[in-house]
Amino acid sequence: MGINLDKMRAKLAALRGEGKGGDSVFWRPEDGDQDIRVVPTSDGDPFKEMWFHYNVEKGGFLCPKRNYDDGCPVCEFASQLWREGVSNNDDQCKKTAKSLFVRQRFFSPVMVRGQEALGIRIWGYGKTAYENLLSLVLNPEYGDITDAEAGTDLTLTYGKPPGAQFPQTKLVPRRRSSTLCEDLTPDKCVELLDSIPDFGGLFERKTTEDVQALLDNFVNAQVTDPEAISSETTKYGNKTSDSEVNAVEAAFKELGSL
Repeated sequence: MGINLDKMRAKLAALRGEGKGGDSVFWRPEDGDQDIRVVPTSDGDPFKEMWFHYNVEKGGFLCPKRNYDDGCPVCEFASQLWREGVSNNDDQCKKTAKSLFVRQRFFSPVMVRGQEALGIRIWGYGKTAYENLLSLVLNPEYGDITDAEAGTDLTLTYGKPPGAQFPQTKLVPRRRSSTLCEDLTPDKCVELLDSIPDFGGLFERKTTEDVQALLDNFVNAQVTDPEAISSETTKYGNKTSDSEVNAVEAAFKELGSL
């Protein structure tokens, strides 16, 4: 009997920290080509949208306003900082505000071909890949690319082209449809689909008070540099109306920064 290559890949992935445990629920593409299958979800929407704030603490966190319609002190503070930067022609204020504005990310459950032993994982990607995926689904030539019986694998090419500042993702559907669980019994396939990670538990949900505490720490660190944030803007506790926030966000989008 020959070596089970799937098991060998799983062992290697475990050594690299990609196995079960830790952050194994997430999958990141490597440079080059890889074949993946977006897996169907029970709610009919395998393309999840989430909104994050970065640069306030290490890593990022879910925006309570955009995700849960709760109050978000960071949204208010960033909008206030942006307005002040525009009014005073203060590039530093505007730069800091941009770094705090909410960012959109997308997530889908995927099976990586050749790594089936690792199960279904969550792939996070940006707007360009999201638009590409929606275009494929709405294209009658392909339709529901996630269908377990008649869906389509995708060849994902990831890397930074010459002269590009950031890596890019290209998705090309395979010419032929295929089943998701080619080597599994129907019961095992159902079991596999039931193992999709819970999107609601991927990231910690922070309350408005939690976010306020993070912002307090951020501002306290920034004010040690007098040029980082003006004294007027540190009064971020003042309420900002939704119309003001939306106006600033609209202007920010026009700049192509969201």
